[in-house]
Amino acid sequence: MKRRTVLLAALTSPAMAQPGVDQPQPRLREEPLIIVGRDGSRHVFRAEMAVDSNHQTIGLMFRPSVGPDEGMMFDWGAPRESTMWMRNTITSLDMVFITADGRIHRIAERAVPLSLATIESRGPVRATLELAAGTAERLNLRVGDRVLHRIFGTAP
Repeated sequence: MKRRTVLLAALTSPAMAQPGVDQPQPRLREEPLIIVGRDGSRHVFRAEMAVDSNHQTIGLMFRPSVGPDEGMMFDWGAPRESTMWMRNTITSLDMVFITADGRIHRIAERAVPLSLATIESRGPVRATLELAAGTAERLNLRVGDRVLHRIFGTAP
């Protein structure tokens, strides 16, 4: 019985935990980002920057929540089709697909937690921004709204 307890403790110890497998990744470097609506409204966010493939693969997995002015920006480096899913993501998200010139191309609202269904950009985009579910509706974000961020040459 003692051996089983020691083995169980070793398998569940924090030293054995792995980001994306059973825990979130540490917070990534944050940068300011502003979304400008058609009416001129400005919505300011702090975006964690997922720029390398390891960070992009894990994304917001196992995060219990995303704040109302927080998000994660997946910078693909160049325009491409973006395909996302919600594997191991325990909170619902809005996904904002952004073209190379910083325009919102598509918004997928309220993605279902833990779903393996793919969510596609439906065209080439430079980045995908994940926000707390309901943010797009709350702020009245629309296709064509402008995103100000350094990767689009429009630093806020």
